[in-house]
Amino acid sequence: MFDLPAPLPLPENEPILSYAPGAPERRELEHTLIELSRSTHELPHVIAGRPFLTDERFDVRSPHAHRLHLGVGSHGREGVTMQAIGAALAAANDWANTPFETRARIFMRAAELLAGPWRQKLNAATMLGQSKTAHQAEIDSACELIDFLKFNVAFASRLAEQPLSSPGIRNVLELRPLEGFVLAITPFNFTAIAGNLASAPALLGNVIVWKPSESQALAAQITMQLFEAAGLPPGVINLVHGDGQSVANTALKHPALAGIHFTGSTEIFQSLWQMVGANIRNYHSYPRLVGETGGKDFVLAHPSADVRSLVVGLVRGAYEYQGQKCSAASRAFVPKSLWPSVKEQLLAEIAALGVGDVANFKNFMGAVIHERSFKKLESRIHSARTDARCKVLAGSVNSQEGWFVHPTLIECSDPTHPLMSEELFGPVLSLFVYDDAQFEQVLTTVDTGSAYALTGAIFSEDRIALAHAAKVLRQSAGNLYINDKPTGAVVGQQPFGGGRASGTNDKAGSSYNLLRWASPRTIKEVFVPPRTVSYPFMG
Repeated sequence: MFDLPAPLPLPENEPILSYAPGAPERRELEHTLIELSRSTHELPHVIAGRPFLTDERFDVRSPHAHRLHLGVGSHGREGVTMQAIGAALAAANDWANTPFETRARIFMRAAELLAGPWRQKLNAATMLGQSKTAHQAEIDSACELIDFLKFNVAFASRLAEQPLSSPGIRNVLELRPLEGFVLAITPFNFTAIAGNLASAPALLGNVIVWKPSESQALAAQITMQLFEAAGLPPGVINLVHGDGQSVANTALKHPALAGIHFTGSTEIFQSLWQMVGANIRNYHSYPRLVGETGGKDFVLAHPSADVRSLVVGLVRGAYEYQGQKCSAASRAFVPKSLWPSVKEQLLAEIAALGVGDVANFKNFMGAVIHERSFKKLESRIHSARTDARCKVLAGSVNSQEGWFVHPTLIECSDPTHPLMSEELFGPVLSLFVYDDAQFEQVLTTVDTGSAYALTGAIFSEDRIALAHAAKVLRQSAGNLYINDKPTGAVVGQQPFGGGRASGTNDKAGSSYNLLRWASPRTIKEVFVPPRTVSYPFMG
């Protein structure tokens, strides 16, 4: 009658492979990159297990190589979206009645397949389609997605904490899926996030309409194939490619919308929220809205900070994956006493960073995702060169072969400059040098200087200063790092998410997120029902 899973032990995090010269995984990945590059792939919608393309096509090209035509997808728009919703609702009852153990085994098998024979295929797709280096692909499309799948199963098995039962009574709490379908709208920058946003609600028994970024279509397609290979029934996750606005408009008008699982821009998430509010009377139930929406992530150095650790944290935090992480370091505050040494080392490290084709394993960075991003960043860097409040210390752009924005460092004399408050989503680090005696004022500037509150880092060797800064910045970051870069959250170790304009802080890769996709029901059974109406006090 009741599906009450036994709590499962937490798994270990997936080991990160090195891809060092001579390593077997490096040879396999290089071979897979060549194989995937040799042909243009069809990237169909997948509705109720059936793949198909529509007539309105779009091309997917590699960001770091304009010549490399990776695939052809098609816009789903209203018609395909309605098919996807219909297929999801048709599969909903059977999937909801599938025991948790069965659902769990599907995603656990997907994790094992990804850890083994599927690893380099998804890594290569992520490198080619999203311009990630081997290391960045490995920690994303392999390790993090494996961890999401495994840890979600363990966390989900522990959610249904049982209530008390009085003598003669049995109380049970069960977790039902939401009533309707969940719309998963996923970003280009993390293959793992895309896979998790679709699979986490599905694990809890929900049915999904999945709209990935067109720029991530190749890796999304392989992720969908991975789920199918693991035994996911048709119709549980339905993949719709193409124009996101038409997909969202159609899904959000449907009375069976049960939730939105989103990662992307603040502006889009706010528009989705407004659309849900406008349609609130039309829904069968109140939709769950879960979103992670970006950041303007800070690195704050105290005068006691270790310079070398700070420099490494800034370079890795700001420039890994071309700064296209919601958690990327994009505004830094450095004390005047440390600045000469920090500047010298920072510029030397930036000059040494290789930028180019990610198939060349010597490169530290690839290209930004597409022309729109390139032009936006090019414009902001150009404007900074003529702005009296800015000094461009490093940075250049090149679009001949791919959308290359080289690591950029801009010193701002005004901590309220837009470059210190607005998200750019690229390899641009804006930096303000403050007087050592004004650390307290800088804490306030960090806290109030941006609408976002996703991640942040504090570098200091002074324990009192660290504790004080962490207290003042309590609401400034959902993930706070001490003497480390503000990126690289690991599933099971640093549940990820932030507040303010950065999202709903539902912590992907944790039980907090999974609980949003469950609707608890409590059931009371009285073994010997009462036979009289009156109570003793009435005697």
